[in-house]
Amino acid sequence: MSSDQAAALPAGFPAMSIAQAHQLLISAPASPFEIEEREIRGVKIKTWKNAPPTLKEVSELNRPFGPRTYIVLDNERVTFDAHRAAVGHLAKRLVEDGVKKGDRVAIIMRNLPEWSVAFWAAALIGAIVTPLNAWWTGPELEYGLVDSGSKIAIMDAERWERVREHADNCPSLKRIYVSRSADEIADPRVKRLEDCIGAPNSWATLSAMEPPVVALAADDDAAIFYTSGTTGKPKGAIITHRNIISNFFNALCAQARSFLRRGEAVPQPDPTLPQKGTLLSVPFFHATGCFAVMIPAMMGGTKIVLQRRWNADQALELIEREKINSAGGVPTIAWQIIEHPRFHEFDLSSLETISYGGAPSAPELVRRLKERFPALKVGQGWGMTETSATATSNFAEDYERKPSSCGVCSPTGEAKIVGATGETLATGEVGELWYRGPIVVRGYWQKSQATAETFVDGWVKTGDLAKVDEEGFIYIVDRAKDMLIRGGENIYCVEVENALYDHPAVMDAAVIGVPHRTLGEEPVAAVHLKPGANASEEELRHFVSQRIAAFKVPVKILFLPETLPRNANGKIVKKDLKSIFAA
Repeated sequence: MSSDQAAALPAGFPAMSIAQAHQLLISAPASPFEIEEREIRGVKIKTWKNAPPTLKEVSELNRPFGPRTYIVLDNERVTFDAHRAAVGHLAKRLVEDGVKKGDRVAIIMRNLPEWSVAFWAAALIGAIVTPLNAWWTGPELEYGLVDSGSKIAIMDAERWERVREHADNCPSLKRIYVSRSADEIADPRVKRLEDCIGAPNSWATLSAMEPPVVALAADDDAAIFYTSGTTGKPKGAIITHRNIISNFFNALCAQARSFLRRGEAVPQPDPTLPQKGTLLSVPFFHATGCFAVMIPAMMGGTKIVLQRRWNADQALELIEREKINSAGGVPTIAWQIIEHPRFHEFDLSSLETISYGGAPSAPELVRRLKERFPALKVGQGWGMTETSATATSNFAEDYERKPSSCGVCSPTGEAKIVGATGETLATGEVGELWYRGPIVVRGYWQKSQATAETFVDGWVKTGDLAKVDEEGFIYIVDRAKDMLIRGGENIYCVEVENALYDHPAVMDAAVIGVPHRTLGEEPVAAVHLKPGANASEEELRHFVSQRIAAFKVPVKILFLPETLPRNANGKIVKKDLKSIFAA
């Protein structure tokens, strides 16, 4: 820690240890953070005793905030009451379409108010909400629809254009709702979403309607979120109501812990205080956007301001106009805010917190943020789809002290570092990070072998190489899986390599990540062509872009005159390629 960071910390920090703060939180009378041990799927797990059991109870908690604005997108403003009415009408329609508890309902759209309505309508009638990556190509979306066996798909017009020629290959798909389409669609399976619930600014005129009553339990499946797979085929992580709700209770506990650590009382919820607002610039189809932002906002009455896509100029304007209190998502966003050439032209004084994760973060970022916003509380965390978003948190003064750490577990979470032969390693030793807690998903959809390989006695084997210090702070050292993370998006190198190998001129190909200051990493490729074959960098990049999503396409391709460097086992030595790109 540098001297300027040390000087910025409160005198006497910390006032108590992590363990002491956690003990106080879980043992205080009527504490929302009281824990109990439950047996879930044959494994004893610590859980939040007083958390709402299902998303149904979470949705009920916002009734006092009914007239407040819930979602803002450009000139569209939707209140909690209007959103609730739209959810009720869509839920009724889905039941009329034959959706039963356990059926999959896919959502394929960019960040729109309709996304949230589709999620809650499906979840409250017991369907398994299945968001698919809106950046995926048509074949990738077809895979997600077929693999999940989705009965209903709700999408925007842009995604429909990608899915249109693939719909006949999805035998389980019975009905498609398309929003914001200017054209009539002849396909008899397709209905306009507006014919069911209207456009967002009209939802306030809908009659009040409650979703059909369906019995829900904490450990019922609530969602399937797809995560990239090392074979190039994504795996659907099966997420329960308890997983989702435990995740944002972890976040609430981390915030409370920071108050105790600095010797302050934890503020109590007060619905009479001015409404908080958050800028959401990451997708709803990511666990972070859905579980860490959208659902807690529903419970706490927070306003969500959406961007069609991340744009730093627009973000600064929105923070000023909407009096945004929290922002973040991935480190890219924080960097572009503080380094924006027009930073001083905007009133950004409403910002209270910026938090991020999902990609490597330079330790200097927290220092730069504090220079720009001295009173700002900054946080970063680590998690994965298999942990229903954030699993460890490093927030406020602790993050300033240890900017290289992704934080500590909550009182319901456990982490251990495991060696090559399965032994638990000592403090400071590097091994694979394993995590256990009520946020760990129950497995992968219809992939029993992958489930058995990844989940062991309640633990998820993360594939990340890490170490833990004497205070319990975790440091991610490297990734054991052949994966890189670009601006919060997982890119499995083998998938990109397979796309390159499909080109008839390519004999040898390898993809690695190179550091990028704001995105964390970017994909680059080294290629060796077949004898007598020709291909340009532009040609290969275009070829790959037709097969995989744009964010996975290598930003640079080097052509090597010889086959790629390999070890004795024939495996490409990627560390040698890193030195080539560095040169």
